[in-house]
Amino acid sequence: MKKIILLIQLAVLFLTFTDVYSQWYPQTSGTTINLKGVSFTDLNNGTVVGDGGIILRTTNGGTNWISQTSGTTIILYSVSFTDENTGTAVGQFGTILRTTNGGTNWISQTSGTVGSFYGVCFTDANNGTAVGIHEYKMPYIIIFRTTNGGTNWTSQFGVMQGWLSGVCFANANTGTAVGSWGTILRTINGGASWFTQTCGTYMHLSAVSFSDANTGTAASILGEIFRTTNGGASWTLQYNGTPGGCTSLSFTDANNGTTVGYYTIIRTTNGGVSWFTQNGATSALNGVFFTDANNGTAVGNVGTILRTTNGGVSFINQISSEIPERFSLYQNYPNPFNPTTNIRFDLPKSRSVKLVVFDALGREVATLVNEKLTPGTYEVDWNGSGYASGVYFYRLTTDSFSESRKMLLTK
Repeated sequence: MKKIILLIQLAVLFLTFTDVYSQWYPQTSGTTINLKGVSFTDLNNGTVVGDGGIILRTTNGGTNWISQTSGTTIILYSVSFTDENTGTAVGQFGTILRTTNGGTNWISQTSGTVGSFYGVCFTDANNGTAVGIHEYKMPYIIIFRTTNGGTNWTSQFGVMQGWLSGVCFANANTGTAVGSWGTILRTINGGASWFTQTCGTYMHLSAVSFSDANTGTAASILGEIFRTTNGGASWTLQYNGTPGGCTSLSFTDANNGTTVGYYTIIRTTNGGVSWFTQNGATSALNGVFFTDANNGTAVGNVGTILRTTNGGVSFINQISSEIPERFSLYQNYPNPFNPTTNIRFDLPKSRSVKLVVFDALGREVATLVNEKLTPGTYEVDWNGSGYASGVYFYRLTTDSFSESRKMLLTK
């Protein structure tokens, strides 16, 4: 009973849970197959894997997704790219697939196991680790490692009951894997030896993400979120459960992280001191990956792919509910700006609204609003810290109105 009270107190102490406007917008995947894993190397180049051996590829930030030939029909659970050309996907029955040309060709590699790999992490083109489960007689943990890009895979771990769902390496030597019954395994020598850590839960840990060798977060299927700042020597409960649980987790630095689950997206910008919900999840989500604090992609069932270019939060502020006389898009302020500017617009009627930022070549670089709003005057901020100096355009579009204006980002 005391433990339950303590968990509740910790949840109250460490969690501020707030609904905010969502800026996750759907992309066209071209499939209704369940998607499991996602990996991006920069704003444009990304790969998604899932059921039936499906592999989808984008070179323009998800504006278009192209199906690639995997050579298999089994489930692929996870994928890891170290540059736009070099990546590895893993799945059922010891399946490991490798590409060195951006997925134009995927080559099967020999893992030496018939178990299933649920997670894979490469820190460079040569060093990678895959984790999962061997289901013969009694299920037990498997960890396989390569130091030559998958030409050879070597089993690293002895027999231990359970399974591993996720793995994250901060560098070639330092890594953490999580799995069943609160299992946490840690290595500081590239997997030559693994030792156990304790976070205080017996729930299945489904995801782990480290931004450096010491700072990491782990999440459970019930939505418990744990944090370490000392390489896992101690773990602190930050949140005791979110509706929909946690299936995947992505931190880009010590402060900014996102976890997804069953119709659930939650976000922190202060290292997990507070977490807030984000709307936009229209299905069960299985994977999430951010390349920086703003740009991320989540994937899930029935071919769902969601994208954000501002961390999932637009900070839309309805500054007046008085009904304006007409549609209006105002000049951003300040202008020129560095790195943040404010854009204001009027809506005389309830409308589905899209506010998009384009670069000087007309390429879409950020979607600030993409949802239905009630009549009123709104403000939204755009943070250009991840973009180059130069001229940009922003355009407000409804079913009966469209207007564009120019702005200048200077650094």
